Amino acid sequence: MNTVFFFRLMRNFAFFAVILGALQARAEPAHGISMYGDPALPPDFVSLPYARPDAPKGGSITLGNTGGFNSLNPYVHKGTSPWQLRFFTHEALMGRSWDEPFALYGVLAESVEVPDDRTWVEFTLREGARFSDGSPVTVEDVLFSYEVLGTEGHPRYHSLHAQIDTITQTGPRSLRITFTGDSRELALLAGMRPILSKAQWEGRDFANAPLADIPIGSGPYVVSDYEAGRFVQLTRNPDYWGADIPFRRGTHNIDQIKLDFYGDASVMFEAFKAGEISALREFNADKWARLYDFPAVARGDIVKSEIPHGKPSGMTGFVMNTRTPPFDDWRVREAMILAFNFEFINDTLTGSSQPRITSYFSNSELAFVPGPATGKVADLLSPFADDLLPGTLEGYTLPQSDGSERNRRGIRQAMALLQEAGWSAQDGVMQNDAGDPLAFTILLSQGSSENKAITDLYVSALRRLGIDVAVETTDSAQYVQRTTAFDFDMTPYRRALSLSPGNEQRFYWGSAAADQEGSRNLMGATSPVIDAMIDAMLVARSQEDFVAAVRALDRTLTAGRYVIPFWQYTVGRIAHDARLRFPEQLPIYGDGPNFMPQVWWFEDS
Repeated sequence: MNTVFFFRLMRNFAFFAVILGALQARAEPAHGISMYGDPALPPDFVSLPYARPDAPKGGSITLGNTGGFNSLNPYVHKGTSPWQLRFFTHEALMGRSWDEPFALYGVLAESVEVPDDRTWVEFTLREGARFSDGSPVTVEDVLFSYEVLGTEGHPRYHSLHAQIDTITQTGPRSLRITFTGDSRELALLAGMRPILSKAQWEGRDFANAPLADIPIGSGPYVVSDYEAGRFVQLTRNPDYWGADIPFRRGTHNIDQIKLDFYGDASVMFEAFKAGEISALREFNADKWARLYDFPAVARGDIVKSEIPHGKPSGMTGFVMNTRTPPFDDWRVREAMILAFNFEFINDTLTGSSQPRITSYFSNSELAFVPGPATGKVADLLSPFADDLLPGTLEGYTLPQSDGSERNRRGIRQAMALLQEAGWSAQDGVMQNDAGDPLAFTILLSQGSSENKAITDLYVSALRRLGIDVAVETTDSAQYVQRTTAFDFDMTPYRRALSLSPGNEQRFYWGSAAADQEGSRNLMGATSPVIDAMIDAMLVARSQEDFVAAVRALDRTLTAGRYVIPFWQYTVGRIAHDARLRFPEQLPIYGDGPNFMPQVWWFEDS
């Protein structure tokens, strides 16, 4: 063979191999995206599996919230807004299916495209997508939204913005986002950012908008009326652009949703009994069994529905602020857990009907397996052996009392740990060598009778230890302000977790978020091990590696003794107007914020 011809052939072969490889690496535009593999629903799906496509439209309902609000912008750090607004007034390029751990389907975007390595993502907008004022949703709106949310929006939006390299328009209705971070989840996170109207906010102070500035969204509902701190009226947009797209078919069926605000949960319950509220979630199994026997239930006007789910337990309990003494010492935190007589408190308040949370991801396959760490979990944690708190590798188990009120064994063990940490009881007062008393305050928000009852029972045990503990109750606005600024010692805490944890974990307990006001890292965790386990989770390339990383994270968080766990909610309990109906097929996430009233309907017959 001619030598020159041979090298030309090889050169051309190499060229075409590169082109072929590039074509193979480039995925085709798709209707959805999943963390691993393909989404479950086909391109021609009719509706979400837990929605009734032909559900009737109409009706009005009233839902209750405790506390108040001073903002209608849920996308900024300043102020308190009704939590429901994020789910009803605005949309993202893609939306979550609550029947899959992490799958997204097109909403504002008609298609999504990613390469195998997920280093970029490209979206193409639907041609008919419009805001509630009738203006079209454009690529410029999308580019503006990513920028303003990432720089002026709530801190929860900042992490993604920091991992974006470029955002460029690639066509009349398409844009591409390239990433600097090495995480498969970034493409999905990009699809879930709310899209704002550039015309409404450009050149204005987005972060400090007054209450009167109601954000213009593209969602099914608009804010049609409100009275500061008292109510918000949501009205289904009759000209909603997306009523017939597959993701929306059979959803948002109720014409009017009013959000009423009450001073506390007890007042709200009485309002529900009087027929002023259409539905109420109950988290206490004992109250569910005892208190929901009022006349409207007996008549059949109110129905009690129990909705199972497959979600992780998440974490509910008293969180301890580790930024300052005394909770910067894990031994003090463990002593606080030992002094918390869960078995007695659970029996007193719930009739022992609800199991205790045992870890952050308990009740799911992501929970750490009891006992010593093994396999890939051990491989991930072992390099940090010198930095791990006791129980991380060996296995950590919450203390269990005999159920008696005195909890003598727990108190003795707590006393021993406090002495080890430099505290001792002198004349009935727990103090250090300098004579300073062990003192802290439990911060509560008005309106939670259950948290108050738990606190009262706990405080009596702490005082038997000689601890100077005070209880401070503030209104909801001040409570949000205090906890946002980490101005507390101990406070009730609730962190819901999903079957698809991702970048938000850095915002929940990553070191960078510990001093970022407004972050969810209330405990102030600054652990290189936690950071490393989050990183391992984000770069996992298989489900097996992902599960191992989450289980290692779960071990590290649980053994960190940051929170005194309460009980878990293994089933959703909703008492509701009998005219409110929901589909028979339930999502794996059960009674989540996007289930009621998203796929419910009103049937007046």
